[in-house]
Amino acid sequence: MALKFDKVQVRPDYVDEVYGVLLDAISDGSLAPGTRLTQEEIAEQFAVSRSPVLQALRLLKKDGLVQDAPGRGVLVAPLDIEWIGNLYEVRGALDALAARLAAQRGSTIDSSLIAQGREASRGNDIKAMIDADIAFHNAVYRACGNPLIAESAHLHWVHLRRVMGAVLQSSAQRDSIWQEHADIADAINARNAERAVQLTEQHTVRARSNLLERLGEVLAS
Repeated sequence: MALKFDKVQVRPDYVDEVYGVLLDAISDGSLAPGTRLTQEEIAEQFAVSRSPVLQALRLLKKDGLVQDAPGRGVLVAPLDIEWIGNLYEVRGALDALAARLAAQRGSTIDSSLIAQGREASRGNDIKAMIDADIAFHNAVYRACGNPLIAESAHLHWVHLRRVMGAVLQSSAQRDSIWQEHADIADAINARNAERAVQLTEQHTVRARSNLLERLGEVLAS
């Protein structure tokens, strides 16, 4: 395995640390679909025993991000086009509802989130871009006043992180994504619920279309 990880500091939550690092690597594409992972290699790189690595891999397997490999170890799971399409349908419905409620409540989306997202999009750190994207959507969820929307969306965050990372691999999409975020925020701040819903639905449709097109090209190559 060519990827190099920093050593994990020994502490009570080091299983979560190993899980988090592997999740980020899968999300930003450092660990591509089909990459084989073994307990021994990961434990050696993290400078931890095999026990926390085994537990972290079990969590990733439960999340559907890795699967058993022939022989030994696990493989990073492929991205399933049909499943991702279904995921974006659910996400789009939740995001549109959150935008509507946020606008109706007279909530405000902090403009600094847009500035931070634009700055991240100009760099090369995919994890920072994903974090900025999630921060924006979480702000809309908080603004809507219905905690069940965030709870429902967060059930699939590990997969959304991964598909966000796949979309953000293409630099051509980054500026348009944050312009769409800015437009949604403006509509919410202006208390224009219908406009906020319309823009959110368009944003989700474009993101889904771009991702499925990208995955189709990868699978065809």
